[in-house]
Amino acid sequence: MKRTSLMTAFLVPVAAVSLSGCGVNSIPTAEEEAKARWADVQAAYQRRASLIPNLVSTVRGAAASEERILTRVTQARADATRITVSPDQLSDPAAMQRYADAQNRLSASIIPLQRLQEAYPTLQSQANFGTLMSQLESTENRINITIRDYNTAVQGYNTRIRTFPDVIGAKVIYGAKPMATFQATTPGADQAPEVNFDTNTGA
Repeated sequence: MKRTSLMTAFLVPVAAVSLSGCGVNSIPTAEEEAKARWADVQAAYQRRASLIPNLVSTVRGAAASEERILTRVTQARADATRITVSPDQLSDPAAMQRYADAQNRLSASIIPLQRLQEAYPTLQSQANFGTLMSQLESTENRINITIRDYNTAVQGYNTRIRTFPDVIGAKVIYGAKPMATFQATTPGADQAPEVNFDTNTGA
């Protein structure tokens, strides 16, 4: 009995050290860090979505003839807020791409709004418009930072689950899958569309 107790007392800490070396603790920690950073990305995008209605309302009052632009922004915002990515979908590149595409369409639709103040002096004189645009610019910067932090966390997690000794715990205990990084821009999304403010052109 004494010998059995001694062996047990010896093996328990050895097993604990071995398991910890196989990522039993570090893998969930890295996973939760990546999920937390993704929550930051979504919060930043939500902040942008919350600014849009006030911005659209301000522009509508000063530039009623640009209803087409405002309609596009409103629709793009609706699409962007409808598409979400849950923590369980972070390993699904297709889900991440759908989310990115929706946000990119909203980004592209905002560009004409930013250009409207050049065409409408009444907009330039409205403090609300300037404040909203400043907040929007700040939000875009925040979005870029949160995406960078998320991708850094994902890189750390993906590296951990693929390297020894954590790869053992990743495969045997957790069945861990690599998470997808997030790209905020698609080809052409960073190009401002041509905007024509001449309301006399047409048929």
